[in-house]
Amino acid sequence: MEKYLINPNQKLGTINKNIYGHFSEHLGRCIYEGIYVGEDSDIPNVNGMRCDVVNALKDIKIPVLRWPGGCFADEYHWKDGIGPKENRKKMINTHWGGVVEDNSFGTREFFELCSQLGCDAYISGNVGSGTVQEMSEWVEYMTFDGVSPMAQLRKENGNEQPWNVAFFGVGNENWGCGGNMTPDYYADLYARYATYVRNYDKSKPIYKIACGPSNFNYNWTETLMKKATPYMSGLSLHYYTVDWENMYSSTGFTKEEYDEVLEKSYRMEELVTRHGEIMNRYDPEKRIGMIVDEWGTWYEVEPGTNPGFLYQQNTMRDAIVAALTLNIFNKHCDRVQMANIAQMVNVLQAVILTEGEQMLLTPTYHVFKMYKEHQEQTLLGSYITTSNVEGRKLPKLIESASVSEDGTIISTIVNTSADEAIEIACQIADFSPNLITAEILTGNIDAHNTFENKNAVGTAVFTDFEKTSDGFKAMLPPCSVVKFVIQ
Repeated sequence: MEKYLINPNQKLGTINKNIYGHFSEHLGRCIYEGIYVGEDSDIPNVNGMRCDVVNALKDIKIPVLRWPGGCFADEYHWKDGIGPKENRKKMINTHWGGVVEDNSFGTREFFELCSQLGCDAYISGNVGSGTVQEMSEWVEYMTFDGVSPMAQLRKENGNEQPWNVAFFGVGNENWGCGGNMTPDYYADLYARYATYVRNYDKSKPIYKIACGPSNFNYNWTETLMKKATPYMSGLSLHYYTVDWENMYSSTGFTKEEYDEVLEKSYRMEELVTRHGEIMNRYDPEKRIGMIVDEWGTWYEVEPGTNPGFLYQQNTMRDAIVAALTLNIFNKHCDRVQMANIAQMVNVLQAVILTEGEQMLLTPTYHVFKMYKEHQEQTLLGSYITTSNVEGRKLPKLIESASVSEDGTIISTIVNTSADEAIEIACQIADFSPNLITAEILTGNIDAHNTFENKNAVGTAVFTDFEKTSDGFKAMLPPCSVVKFVIQ
């Protein structure tokens, strides 16, 4: 039996709601068909946004949405996506599938989507192929409530009032698709561009995010923190669970492949820790947030689909990846201030898949719904004894715990083992529980939902536990995510 300790007296910080953020790029069927179907579509919509998708996203309390990319951001010229749609320029999406982008989903449509979702906007600006003037004018167009050329242009396009841009990314993956830059060059460029991301509304200063490292590029973090710290509010980090030499299949995989994917995903703990240590040297007060604005699994695309659309199925394996990763972010909430799973609909580790008028919720979606109560709660000190999966640097159990203002404790525990049920005994310091309820997501490692069977994987009430005088005992099934609500 493994020991699980929760200490309500050890309050370690606030779990920023934006850790549960999402990412939408002009890639494949994420925006078009997935989110936006147009005002004239037979699919029920409000101002072009799919009602079913919007309602499902509202149900997981999506706090922030990143747009328009991704690699697409550094070839996106915002003026192509404003004004009457019949006059908007068409372009070829050279990064993703070589398809025509008609720019019918632009700035106004994005803020309409954010309004319907009730979430904050995270805009990615174009540094790779754009100018300082272009970026500066976009910020002016979106946020300035006064007399200026860009404010006038916004009003002429039907938006009298400015929008609120909570977050602005100055470039994306500038070490790669955003320009193949060196860290020194980008650090200088970032300082220049960020200067012109003006705070026109002093009561709502824009949170400026610098392009940070990919994976284990610690030198990039070192350089940016050394040269650009005064100009940034956050530094991004991108990490995908992928093997470029031997791409995994999204379904029909072996236990060994399951274990390998989870082991790679667990390296997020190492990444957050080591990049965080570098940030601590330059920012000991932790003013600058770590922004993990692209993370998730990346597999071979589904057979018969456009390789550039990155459409893949989503199984219980992906649910375990999401759950263990979110637990890691929760436990590093002193530094991790935002994270954005890639991507929201129909791309990579999506929470929603669509096919025409049909929609389904993936196992990853159910994890986000289970975990939403952690948002803005206080992280508690917690520890669980656990061995590793055989032959892997992967704990069998990964947990986090938080407490609300009324004293309710939320505990989320992941059993990563593919075939071993694990018994735990939880002790809560100086606490005698009155009521405990629990919810579980579990299934075979490659169980997934299809349009023929949309409810093959879903949450259920969990009852295989007993309350004790100072906690509970439980038997956690293999390949499972369990949430305990303790009052």
